[in-house]
Amino acid sequence: MEVDGFFAGAYPFAIARRWLTEAEAVEPNDANAVALATVDAGGMPNVRMVLLKDIEPAGFVFYTNYTSRKGQEIEASGKAAFVMHWKTLRRQVRVRGVTQREDGAAADAYYASRSLKSRLGAWASQQSQPLTSRAALMAEVAKVTAKHGTNPKRPPFWGGVRIIPTEIEFWADGAFRLHDRFRWSRGSDSVDWNIARLNP
Repeated sequence: MEVDGFFAGAYPFAIARRWLTEAEAVEPNDANAVALATVDAGGMPNVRMVLLKDIEPAGFVFYTNYTSRKGQEIEASGKAAFVMHWKTLRRQVRVRGVTQREDGAAADAYYASRSLKSRLGAWASQQSQPLTSRAALMAEVAKVTAKHGTNPKRPPFWGGVRIIPTEIEFWADGAFRLHDRFRWSRGSDSVDWNIARLNP
């Protein structure tokens, strides 16, 4: 199927990257924010905002604590979904797919690029676990600062998650709610994409 305008492109990751670049020029805050959805062991969904850090040639990557609720749910199911919505552009991208860890050199490089306080915070926070007080968290930050110093290594429980999509949908606002929607889909073991225009 031939598409044109800002939907045009031979590869969905290039379109997503182009849309994100356009959003970064006009969105006031966190153009790379996505609403990430996972499910627990009982099939109950969870959703939260995370920051997308990379659009690769074959996937979308964000970083997290693997022991967090989202980390555990992704580990158990091997699947995740997200939506990126840009109010100023009146566009969104929806992604569903399978997941894999990124806990190698790319994770090390991204961790090293973060501020020192953020790196120490990754060590200090037992993400998603109950916390008695803010003071208790800051005491833990002080403890890990004393232990790890000013150049901490990446924690073994912290790293990237790559979503390898089986479905990507590009949506743009249309007059009278007659929106434009194009879905790129493929099997989990396929490299070929099928493109379909969807009803609003």
